[in-house]
Amino acid sequence: MKLASDIIRRPLITEKSMDLAAKKRYCFEVEKSATKPEIAAAVEEMFGVKVEKVNTVNMKAKPKRMGVHAGTTRTWKKAIVILTEDSKTIAFFDSLN
Repeated sequence: MKLASDIIRRPLITEKSMDLAAKKRYCFEVEKSATKPEIAAAVEEMFGVKVEKVNTVNMKAKPKRMGVHAGTTRTWKKAIVILTEDSKTIAFFDSLN
């Protein structure tokens, strides 16, 4: 069984994700092989909240250049976690506002 810290890699802190946090929707970078039920269980375990729904997006690699050197960014998976109405908020995101 995977640990919650292995599934959730880091929170995503952007303007859009902070706007979503006001609606109890939180964005995380997660392990590529993680499933929606695994992500929901990991968030509930780490933050002590109730998860209503999980949406995931596979982010594709983008081409990048540094002078004459060409390459790509890495592929990764983004999860948008929607909490229930009666659930408390995640304190980590509250401290950023």
